[in-house]
Order: sequence, then structure tokens, then C-alpha cells
Amino acid sequence: MGFRVGVVPGLLALLTLLVGPAWGLSPELPRVFLDTTLVPPTGKTIAVAGGGDVQAALNVAQPGDVITLEAGATFTGSFTLPNKTGIGWITVRTSAPDSSLPPSSTRVTPAYAAAMPKIVVGASSGHAIVAASGAHHFRLIGIELMAADGVTTFDVVQLGTGSERSTDTLPHDIIIDRCYIHGLFGQPAKRGIALNGSRLAVIDSYLSEFKDQSQDTQAIMGWNGPGPFKLVNNYLEATGENVMFGGADPSIRNLVPSDIEIRHNHFFKPTSWRNVWAAVKNLFELKNAQRVFVEGNVFENNWAAAQAGWAVQFTVRNQDGRAPWSTIEDVTFRKNIVRHAGSGLNILGTDDVHRSQSMKRVLMQDNLFDDVNGTTWGGSGRLFQVLDYRVGTTDVAIDHTTGFVYRNNITPRGNVGGFGGVIGTGTAEGIDTLNTYFPLAEFRRNVTAGGNASIYPADNFFPLSLDDVGFVNRGAGDYRLDSSSPYHNAATDGSDVGANITALDAATAGAISGVPPAGSDTSPPTTVLTAPADGATVSGSAVMVSATASDNVGVTTVQFRLDGVALGGPLTTPPYSIIWDTTTATNGAHTLTTQAFDLASNVGSSAPVTVTVSNARPRR
Repeated sequence: MGFRVGVVPGLLALLTLLVGPAWGLSPELPRVFLDTTLVPPTGKTIAVAGGGDVQAALNVAQPGDVITLEAGATFTGSFTLPNKTGIGWITVRTSAPDSSLPPSSTRVTPAYAAAMPKIVVGASSGHAIVAASGAHHFRLIGIELMAADGVTTFDVVQLGTGSERSTDTLPHDIIIDRCYIHGLFGQPAKRGIALNGSRLAVIDSYLSEFKDQSQDTQAIMGWNGPGPFKLVNNYLEATGENVMFGGADPSIRNLVPSDIEIRHNHFFKPTSWRNVWAAVKNLFELKNAQRVFVEGNVFENNWAAAQAGWAVQFTVRNQDGRAPWSTIEDVTFRKNIVRHAGSGLNILGTDDVHRSQSMKRVLMQDNLFDDVNGTTWGGSGRLFQVLDYRVGTTDVAIDHTTGFVYRNNITPRGNVGGFGGVIGTGTAEGIDTLNTYFPLAEFRRNVTAGGNASIYPADNFFPLSLDDVGFVNRGAGDYRLDSSSPYHNAATDGSDVGANITALDAATAGAISGVPPAGSDTSPPTTVLTAPADGATVSGSAVMVSATASDNVGVTTVQFRLDGVALGGPLTTPPYSIIWDTTTATNGAHTLTTQAFDLASNVGSSAPVTVTVSNARPRR
């Protein structure tokens, strides 16, 4: 059971959607944002010429060393990243000079392949690179990692097998930087990167040609690692799910992939695959994940084939029935473009096959859905649907943990199979559906072109068509509201109804090319926790926690954290200080940190400060 918002061919949707308590609990952002700044090497350089022994170089390298692989040479894997003592980085890179690659924060493309060494998948393993148990502190730069002709390809890069039963044995602190990872034209290949570990990052890289006729394929998939993960400024191509977290039961009990940053990527399915490769499903899917931040991405081309054409799916799944802790919680999906798809967003609140947890706190904000079109792309043509949220069908009470906020959005009413607007299973469009499925819903200041005002709550707008909304130039794709639009400055917060197109354009600028626009801000803020002092003993209900924060453009928010969990609310202006009631914490050692955010969503984190809480035990 569930409800749906129907749409029409050529849909435009500028929306903010919050799935979570109707009174507005915001999703928690990732507790850790990985810093992938290049650490200069301090050791020796080990050069491996064509025909040389890559594994021997990996085995003898020490933290701080650089291994260079001859540009243009081909090496046949698989090669294992060993577990080393020490925490210095080992860099494995092309022998070509830095000038042969794009600069940091710029995506590599296949045009750079001539400057790269090639590591091809081994016939006996199906992998090019694998990480040993506990392998850590490796950075791969400027390497082409690829399938081999006629060889079955599983994970071109395998960071964790997915079968580890303890987080102690997982790979960690591995960065894939400006690498070209791909299958071969006309041949199946299952996956680019298996991301099962902690502190793993894929940045400025190009992953393509992951496709199959019958089995799921992914550019990147993670299911048995706790995170944090960073996927920033990549090209990501696959038939199944371009990126997925979950989809297989974790071997580690109670594990939920967490603290996931996904920014400025281009998720793409080539239309030349249509009616050629059958296993097409989604562009992005979450099945078991928490604290996920998705911003400034372009999701493009998805059609009905192996599934119904949903571009994005948030579907809680205890995939094989052995992980009842599976959940989706604290997802922020904002300032993204989703276009050319059979349907938009599909939400399943709890697994309808196996026992699972229930979805909590999902925010969709300032996104553009364009050309969501069942006629062109197959599927239902729905903008979004939410299933398994009706009272009595889950273990969750709507008035305590699940609600619905839908405000400040622009959509057409639509017509899907004779039905349109906001409509649920067994209920009439509009108020009847909202009252049945979301009795605490907030539904305000929405523009529903072609809708019927008499069947919707008050304080909404119903122009005859999208042509009456007052866009600057809808035909040219400029969806900003003209100053003469009746919905200009008419949102609940005094801004324009619909997505903040200026912010959306800024967030997605360069996401397709992978090249940051001139003058774009890629520098994270700097923040220092100034009080209490490291090593201090604290007590009582009024401990001052303070920090400084600075940025080359400007700090927007500072958030304190206690043992990784938000301490107090976000602070938007200095001085950055809060009062901490230490009596709410257990006696003993605790870690305080701060995070600072800027306008470009760059994030800086402070060094941790360890304090000891020592409060007298209350008398009985």
C-alpha cells in the first residue's frame, strides 16, 4: 500500500519533500567528511617498468613511499594491497608527470588513458586490484584499471570481499584519485569498485561500461563496510544501479553503511544501451544506509527494462533475510538534477519481504526533476511514490516517527492511468489521501498546475498549466521564476516557490564535465575547537564549548559533535559557542569535534579534543 504523485510527459518538478516527522526533525548529516587532500610523500620512489613485478613493489613499499608504474605499459592482475604497519600513505601512481593528468578537483576522462599504466583483470580472479585484510593508507593516482577481453569481470577494484565478519579485518583509508576504471565495449562486466571498508574515497575518477543482460551491475557498490565513504566528482555508468549501498546482507552483525558523502557526480546510462543490455534498473539506490549526503549531482537517463524505470530508489531491504537491522535513515538529497527517466523517486519505508527497520528522516530539497516521462522512457511516469507508510501496515506509528511534509513545490497535476495529483491506494486524490496516509501532514504553498483547489488543503496554488507559473524561460530550461510570477517570494520562507535554481545551478556547475568552473570554491573551511582544552576534566551543567572557524569565502554553519553525534544545534554566526550539560553524558572519556561548512558545501573538521567527564553520582 502507498501513495503516489502522478505526472505527465515532459514533467517539470521543482520540489522539497521531507519524509520524516511532520513537525520537522531534520536528517543528521554525516558525522565524518573525509579529507582527501594529497599528503606529500616522505619516502623513496620505487619505479616499476613495463614487464616489472608490481606485487613485489607493493610488498616492499613502506609508508611514505611512492610506487610509479610505467605510463602506457600493461600489467595483468590481480595485485593485492598488503596490510602494512604504520599510518603513512603509500602512493601508487602513473610514472607520467603531474602535468599529464588533470589537476586535483578535476575529473579524469578516457582522453588521459595514454598517460596511464594499465592494470587489467586477471583471468583467475576477475579483479585487477584487491585489498588484503586490514590493508590501509593506499592512494591510487592516474591508473587505468580495466576488464580483459573475454575474461569474466567481477569487481575491477575490490576493497573488501563483503564476507568479512569483523570491522577489524576491513580495508580502510584508501583513496582512488583520478583513475579510469572500466569494462569493455560489447562485453559484460559486473562492477567497478566494491566499497566494503572504512574511510574509503573515490574522487575525480571515470567509471564506465559496467553492464549485463541478466545480473545487477554497478559502478560502485558497498554493503559490508561501516564507512565513512566519499564519492565526489566522478563519472558513474552502469546498467543496474550506477551506485548502490545495501543490496546484500552485511556479514558483520548490525552493520549499516554510514556517513556517506556523494557530491558533484554525473550518474549516466548511455541511451545506446537501450534494448541492447536488459538489466537496467536505477541510477541510484539505497537499501541499507544512514547519514547520507547527496548534493550537486546530475542523474541522467533511466528507462523501464529489468525494473519500472525509477531513477532513484530509497527502499529499505533486509536483502537476504539475515539482516533485520537494515534501515535507511538521515538522508539529505538536495540541489540535484534528475532528468530523462520513466519515473522519479520510489520510497519503500520497510521491507515488504523480510523483517527490517523503518525509514526515518529523508529530506528532498531544491531538486529539479525534468522529463520524467513514462511515454518516452517507459514505466509509470510518476514523480514519486511512497509505499508501506499507511497506518497499520508497518511497525511504525506515524504520529511518532513518520510523517509527511510537502511544501513550496511546483509540479503539474499529471495523469497516470486516469489518475493524477497526490493519490493513494484506495483513496481519492488530495485531502482524502493525505488524511488517510499522513494525518499529520504539512501540505502548503505548493503550485499544482491543472489541479483542483477544492480537493486539496488551503494555502496552495492551482494555475491552469505550467505556462501560467511564470518561469523566466521554460522552453529554454530556465526554471527561475520571473519577478512578475504570482509565486515569486510566495513560499513559506518568503523565497520563490519551487527549487532555488540559483543554488541548484551553482551546486551542479561542472558536474557533467568534471571541471570546476573558474573561480569555484573547492577549499574547505578551517575550524579549531578552542574550549575545553584537550585532556581537560569537565563536570556540571554549564561547560562552555567553543570553536573558531574561517573560510576563503565564508562559513555558513558550525556544528559541534560529542563522540560523533551532534551536540546542540547548528550555529550560523560567531561566536561559535554552546553550553554543554555534562550530566547528560556518562562519566569517562569523550571526544569533542567541530565541523564547519561553507556556501559550496565544502566541509572542514577540527582535530579531536578528548575530555574526561567526572560528575558526582547522585545520592540514593
